[in-house]
Amino acid sequence: MATMDVAVAPRLRRRARTSGTRRRLPLPSKIAAAVIALLLLAAVFAPLLTSQSPTVGVLGDRLLAPGSSGHLLGTDGQGRDIFTRLVYGARPSLLTGMIPVAVAGLIGTAFGLIAGLGKPLLHSSVMRFLDVFYAFPAVLLAIAIAAALGSGSSNAIIALSVILIPPIARVSEAETGRLRNADFMEAARASGSSWSALAFRQVLPNIAPAVVVYCTALIGLSIVYSAGLSYLGLGIAPPTAEWGLMISDLQQYMFTTPSLLIAPALAIVVASVAFNVLGDGLGNYLNVRSEIA
Repeated sequence: MATMDVAVAPRLRRRARTSGTRRRLPLPSKIAAAVIALLLLAAVFAPLLTSQSPTVGVLGDRLLAPGSSGHLLGTDGQGRDIFTRLVYGARPSLLTGMIPVAVAGLIGTAFGLIAGLGKPLLHSSVMRFLDVFYAFPAVLLAIAIAAALGSGSSNAIIALSVILIPPIARVSEAETGRLRNADFMEAARASGSSWSALAFRQVLPNIAPAVVVYCTALIGLSIVYSAGLSYLGLGIAPPTAEWGLMISDLQQYMFTTPSLLIAPALAIVVASVAFNVLGDGLGNYLNVRSEIA
């Protein structure tokens, strides 16, 4: 009888979440999802949206104002079309925002499972180790790691992954702790389930919604951090088009042609807000309580 309870417990819990009133994704979250989809499509199909080069410009066309003939958003100091660089810049900007969250999500969730299901000594050791990272502001720690490793997209991804692991691990550990002594967990232990079976068959399916919701919101923060590293010269290296790097290149024209900075700055804000709004909507849709790491 205990074995049957173990087999059906996770499915019963998920079914209970969706019983009653049917939940719908809020309208703001639907709009945010549409914006994210458009950004991803623009990044993938950039060559179809513009025929100009994102890295090679025409010096005779430098610093054209937005709305100029052939240059919807104007040109930068090297005569490169800003719209073209904005579209192509979506690729590294979104990738360096999403990849670190995916990497940190896998590692952080593993840490949370180990700590949440481990014995008190193991739990304390893992959580105290993660607390070390909270001794430093996340931005400064990312800058320090990126500076030590050197500029480049790979090193920026590593730096961002490191600083995102602790908060994700804390969410995973908190959710695991709530399930540790649940009835279906006791039934699983009584049936002789191994640690891996408890972690991957019983706990992981139930904490996945909370982790996914939290990670979705973190992508927006990761995009901002990534743009900041590129702005400081610690992320994507020129002449590659990237939103933070575009702001760094255009800041010298802030007082003469300030309109040129609007497009990359707005792109960063829109992408960040869209992922945050989508994360909030998914939290309501999946009935996940907010967790602040």
